Amino acid sequence: MMVKVGSRELELGGPHLTELRSSNELLHDIDALRDRLKEDGYLLLRGFHDREQVLLARRSILKKMDRLGKLERDTLLEEGVMAGGSRTIFMGGTNEDLPELLSVLNGDRIMGFFDALFEERSLTYHYKWLRAVGRGDFTGAHYDIVYMGRGTHNLYTVWSPLGDIDYAMGGLAICLDSHNFEELKQSYGSKDSDRDAGIGHYTDDPLIVTERFGGKWATTEYEAGDVLIFGMFLMHCSLENTTNQYRLSVDTRYQAASEKVDERWSGKKPRGHHK
Repeated sequence: MMVKVGSRELELGGPHLTELRSSNELLHDIDALRDRLKEDGYLLLRGFHDREQVLLARRSILKKMDRLGKLERDTLLEEGVMAGGSRTIFMGGTNEDLPELLSVLNGDRIMGFFDALFEERSLTYHYKWLRAVGRGDFTGAHYDIVYMGRGTHNLYTVWSPLGDIDYAMGGLAICLDSHNFEELKQSYGSKDSDRDAGIGHYTDDPLIVTERFGGKWATTEYEAGDVLIFGMFLMHCSLENTTNQYRLSVDTRYQAASEKVDERWSGKKPRGHHK
């Protein structure tokens, strides 16, 4: 089947696009998970969050969007059908008005996981990158380090789908082995999106990355409760949402509490992007 990855249409199972592999079989072996994370650059963990908790959070977000007039009238709330003329909605911030969401993202399950991974107490940034991605939109290929590199680089992104996301709705894709692209890490990966003019997504064309540096793109279909965990130097993008339903997802960040924090994204009122 053909899948729209960034600005390209790629064949799943073809020369440029394959399936992500799950690491659920290692869940009870933290050392093996660390080794897999070092080897693959990511961990796909199916059913990590409680599905019903995630769906409760999803419903609270959709209710908020409905109050804003972003959902089509006379459709089921849970389907998240876009109202005419609506576009992608970015709801980044502390999301204190969505306690159901924060109970998932700040809960004992995820914090305990990172306590074990770091072998010390972990913390999560107060700022959460919550998105409702609309039809025709996608996220271009990038490293996260260019957006949050002023603290420790031993920082992890957790991408959580807030609902079931098939290929048509457009989940996350990663470039395999891109955490080992030293030339790219030393060039693009050394930049700061607030300090360096024009720095943001590396490209909207995923093949520009693989043709120059190697690797291969990988994606999958996701269900509510799944998580994709990866470090700051893993090239990733999203598939295009080709449906009339919003794709809800959230990015959160976790690090050891003893290490330096990028203060743009933490505290009671994170400042976000600034010079």
